[in-house]
Amino acid sequence: MAFDNDFIEDEVIQGCIKGDRASQKLLYQRYAKDMFGICKGYSGDTSSAKDILQDGFIKVFKYLKDYKGGSLEAWIRRIIVNTAIDFYRKSVREMNVVELEDYVSYVDSDILEQLNAEDLLKLVQKLPKGARLIFNLYTIEGYSHKEISEKLNISVGTSKSQVNRARSLLQNWILQFYDLKPYAVREA
Repeated sequence: MAFDNDFIEDEVIQGCIKGDRASQKLLYQRYAKDMFGICKGYSGDTSSAKDILQDGFIKVFKYLKDYKGGSLEAWIRRIIVNTAIDFYRKSVREMNVVELEDYVSYVDSDILEQLNAEDLLKLVQKLPKGARLIFNLYTIEGYSHKEISEKLNISVGTSKSQVNRARSLLQNWILQFYDLKPYAVREA
């Protein structure tokens, strides 16, 4: 979602930089709903998502003077994601890590088509914090395992393990939802 034209976007950005509350409100109203969805995906609960969103927009307004152009929404999204990572670091003392399993459950693609996005989001929010954060960074934001390991100060193996753990949990929950038996497939 962008402003109707670049002139209005530039005006709003300049107003925000000058501390104009009306411009800040306009920018917030334009992007808050989409960014809240991102926050909720990382936090797992509404209260934490609101905190992340608020902290993220404080950073947006603080660093808007450094915005160099391009997609404003993508720039704001990056700040929100980094704020969610910071929130995670503060709230989690120790990540629960599991080893890669030799087998994963296979879920038929026809079943996945029946699962709507809202149901899938609810399942992702049930994931343990560490697995949820890394799963979101890897699958939604497109970070590599190396980038995730650097951002979170964990090993590449831990990142891969957590994505695998999240996938395995999600697959099992989907199988339970549809009351199906897992089909074991050797992981490549």
